[in-house]
Amino acid sequence: MYKIGEFSKITSLSIKTLRYYDDENILKPSYRNQDNGYRYYNEGDFDKAKLIILLKNLEFTISEIKDVLNLCKNEEDLNYVFIEKKTMIEENIKRQQELLKKFDDYNIKNSTENKKIVYEIGIKDSPKIKVASIRYKGRYKECGSYLRLIYKVVKGNYNGYPFSIYHDEGYKKDADIEVGVVINRFISSTKISCKELPSSKLLSTTHYGEYNKIGNAYKAIFDYANKNNIKCVVPSREVYIKGPGMIFKGNPKKYITEVMVSIEED
Repeated sequence: MYKIGEFSKITSLSIKTLRYYDDENILKPSYRNQDNGYRYYNEGDFDKAKLIILLKNLEFTISEIKDVLNLCKNEEDLNYVFIEKKTMIEENIKRQQELLKKFDDYNIKNSTENKKIVYEIGIKDSPKIKVASIRYKGRYKECGSYLRLIYKVVKGNYNGYPFSIYHDEGYKKDADIEVGVVINRFISSTKISCKELPSSKLLSTTHYGEYNKIGNAYKAIFDYANKNNIKCVVPSREVYIKGPGMIFKGNPKKYITEVMVSIEED
């Protein structure tokens, strides 16, 4: 058996680290002298130390090392854990790459788009319109899949641009959204709803560019409403004059979206 100093030299683990591993139940000595408290390590402890050193070199955390020591009884068990850890690393690399891209995008936009966008706000009367729509609760990015379904059902019986109506007052992860298209005539289908949207009065502006900046258009509308003592109410509406295609997204900088917020009528 090896005293702690000898075991430290053999494993290149400091005495402080070995005492820490003992306290954390990671690597407990096989024998401890009850009289003086001295720790003694054997060959089995040495094999365990080699595994711990390997895991440390592969940047396993202390919690992960504890898990491995509890789970793995042989090399086959260890290989399963290594495959799982490799997948976790790959997913983390992907997240980090996406984060780096966000930094790059931010720097590019800051250098090229630092000018304040001026939105022209107008009050418009929206007439009654026949629409084919689907109302759902979910994420904003799901709009496209529902619009594709609507176009598949209505075929050539549409007239105008696709739209989204947001029935929530604010932003929500699980939002109440209605997507649709203006149609020439009502269609009988269980997959979509055909109805007439009532006439309404709206504050309107046009947003040019990516959807992740569309909040600026809403800010301009709400600023205008506050300045002119106009009360905004739900729902709000977005009309996609130019947007992504059914398959390809195209250039987001060329997207054109009419943003409309309902207002209280006199």
